[in-house]
Amino acid sequence: MWLLQSLYGLTSSWGLSIILMTLLVRLVTHPLTQKQMVSMQKMQKLQPRIKVLQEKFADDKETMNKEVMALYKENNVNPAAGCLPLLIQLPIFILLYGALTRHGFVDATFLTIRLDGSVLTTIAGAINLVDAAGQAIPKEQLGFIMVVLSAMTNPSLLFANLMVWLPNTILLLVIAFLTWYQQHLSSSGNPQMAMMSWFMPIFLTFICLSLPGGVLLYWGVSSLLGVTHQIFVTRKTSREMQEKPVLLQEKPTHRID
Repeated sequence: MWLLQSLYGLTSSWGLSIILMTLLVRLVTHPLTQKQMVSMQKMQKLQPRIKVLQEKFADDKETMNKEVMALYKENNVNPAAGCLPLLIQLPIFILLYGALTRHGFVDATFLTIRLDGSVLTTIAGAINLVDAAGQAIPKEQLGFIMVVLSAMTNPSLLFANLMVWLPNTILLLVIAFLTWYQQHLSSSGNPQMAMMSWFMPIFLTFICLSLPGGVLLYWGVSSLLGVTHQIFVTRKTSREMQEKPVLLQEKPTHRID
């Protein structure tokens, strides 16, 4: 919250403050993110060579593991590197969520996106969703099925107040697309990971339905920067991996100790 308030003093905009904070976070975590992306891309490119090793040493798991680890070492690949940026980003998501939900930002908007409202709360507000006593339902009690069914029974109110909920919804859809595209880049050429490129966007979309627009803004900008960074790393790594020798597929004629 202190960081957001300091940036707000420079920009006079909560939305720009969140974007600047996102840039700062990406800058600080760039070395780890760079290492993670390079390792992921190299592991992806090494899959055909790993498969050859698995075939050559199918009857000798210990030797196969040694050869695979030697291959990783030769190409400076760390299989565990992918977890590091996530471990750093997760607390930031939690802290930002707490700042946006506990400290207000009432009626704060950025490019018509409500920073304090989620997709569910903005849709509920557009259709004036209330309980039996005529009181607004607390956001903690708003469920996906409740809001969707209520919106379907009040289409006139929903579309009459289109700009109340549409900006947050568009931002969520952009995040879903960026997540899909980033997963697609990571799983290219890997059939086992192809399913994740569809599962993760759908899963994250449901999670993000109840997140404040400010958190979605952070997530969207971070995802956009991540996709741009990954495209650059993918192209650079592809050029480097083309220079690596290709393993022959002959099986060994004798056991390697």
